[in-house]
Amino acid sequence: MLSPPVDDAQRITSGRQFWRFALTVSVVGVAVQLALTAYYLGMGHAPKPHDLPVGVMATAAQLPKVTSTLEADGAFTVRTYPSVDAMTAAIRHRDIYGGVDLTAAEPHLYIATAAGPSAAAVLRGTYTTVMQQQTAQKLDQLAGQATEVPLTAVRALTAPPAVTDVVPLPADDRNGSSIGFLVQALALGGTIASTGLGQLIPRARRQARRGLAHMTTLIVYALGSAAIVLWSMSWFGVGAGANHMALFWEFTLVSLAITASTAGAVSLIGPAGALAGLFYFTIGTVISGASIPPEFLPAFGHHLGQALPTGAGVQAVRDSLYFPAVSLHRPLTTLALYAGLGCLVILVTNALPNRSDRTSEFEITLQPHQPVPPSTD
Repeated sequence: MLSPPVDDAQRITSGRQFWRFALTVSVVGVAVQLALTAYYLGMGHAPKPHDLPVGVMATAAQLPKVTSTLEADGAFTVRTYPSVDAMTAAIRHRDIYGGVDLTAAEPHLYIATAAGPSAAAVLRGTYTTVMQQQTAQKLDQLAGQATEVPLTAVRALTAPPAVTDVVPLPADDRNGSSIGFLVQALALGGTIASTGLGQLIPRARRQARRGLAHMTTLIVYALGSAAIVLWSMSWFGVGAGANHMALFWEFTLVSLAITASTAGAVSLIGPAGALAGLFYFTIGTVISGASIPPEFLPAFGHHLGQALPTGAGVQAVRDSLYFPAVSLHRPLTTLALYAGLGCLVILVTNALPNRSDRTSEFEITLQPHQPVPPSTD
């Protein structure tokens, strides 16, 4: 590939200029690396729950103590339920991540691993710890009342706590990481497509028809991107029992939200607008809720992540795969806004400059070939 010609004003003519340029590039690279490292570690180095919604079934005497214990450090938000059916229905609707029944003869924990393995692990760990503490207290009481503790009592008290996974992850996605990989691929592919299209489209004359062609290309790409993602999922058995048509349109909307909003930013501010796609991929995927539940992120990451197309996409796809009873109104509205506004900006920015008959956002100057005069030697 031939390198483009370098303008004389941009040519490096001394060693000092070279080292100054090299130092600037190095400093910028180190600064970006430092910022990303701090961001990634700040969001995910030690995730812990913040107001994680959980359910409790308890007697009037038990409830105050249980509630104060769970909400003491701000880790959980307690919601009470009258029956196991009501509590498990709330889990399936993702109103809560899990719940405990303290009214039964033996306490019973209900979780949903599909909502987030880390959240399920925290609930299981908290439940086990509390049960072990209560078991130790009961054994101490029995030991104080008699010189020997019946073996049956010891076995009953030391039996593993009862846990039911209401919405488990399938065997083909036992770590729950597939959704994150899929949305990450959509974000990266959309960024590359938007950048490439941004280099192609400016070579055509700006007019309303060009804007329509640009938007149509993005829609066709989104449809193809969704089909590829669904096809690749089938290779590994991910989402085998899900509604594939619903997933297809959701993946299409995720892809269009990313590409159209990125292309719209390029139309407004020029090549720097491509950073929107890079932002979705480098920043948005970390706080999308795919690997770390939103309630385990700092408040900034929680709210920003769900407001980006990557976070809305993760929420829509997860609910379609594992929580079909949940309404998708909120994430689909977020994705539609990104896609719709991006397409609108593309159409408007291409229609407005017609009167000036501009060619593109990037001026392309073609200089005629100048013949070399014959040598006089």
